[in-house]
Amino acid sequence: MPLWLDPIPLTARRRTWALGVALTCLAGCASRQPPAVEVAALAGRLILQIGASQSQPARQWSAGFELRGTARAGELDLTSPLGTLVAQARWQPGAAELTQGAERLRFESLPDLARQLLGEAVPLEALFDWLRGRPEPQTPHQATTSGFVQQGWAIDLTGLTDGLFIARRTAEPTITLRARLEGAP
Repeated sequence: MPLWLDPIPLTARRRTWALGVALTCLAGCASRQPPAVEVAALAGRLILQIGASQSQPARQWSAGFELRGTARAGELDLTSPLGTLVAQARWQPGAAELTQGAERLRFESLPDLARQLLGEAVPLEALFDWLRGRPEPQTPHQATTSGFVQQGWAIDLTGLTDGLFIARRTAEPTITLRARLEGAP
């Protein structure tokens, strides 16, 4: 006898079929990965001023920058005023790489790479949040009238609506990091 002529009540067959379809759909949903979140790049111009210390004179440099990805896995490109790529940093959990010209250096962490690239410990991973006008969520901070203090850095957000960002570290040697952002954060 064909299945469609089976004497089993139609409602029981429909319930069984509906349950099978529902379980198939749920199994399919459980195995799907959520789409990757696309994080907009931050770009502009950086000026880094490092105060004098007992072992180093004061120094300053500036570069164009583009910061992509996340604090966990990302890239930072630094360019000269003429647009030439000066340095490229890439990182992911447990590894970081710095390319300057033909030289390629590997580091175990992003802070180690930042120290080599910038000459001082600058928290590059925090810049993803700081340049967007917010504290890094996993690190304690204190609000101020002009922004907040986090990781020993005073973050001034008063000019951020105009694309101006300033971070100052008061520990020796003092460091001032200024950024002029292209577009709103």
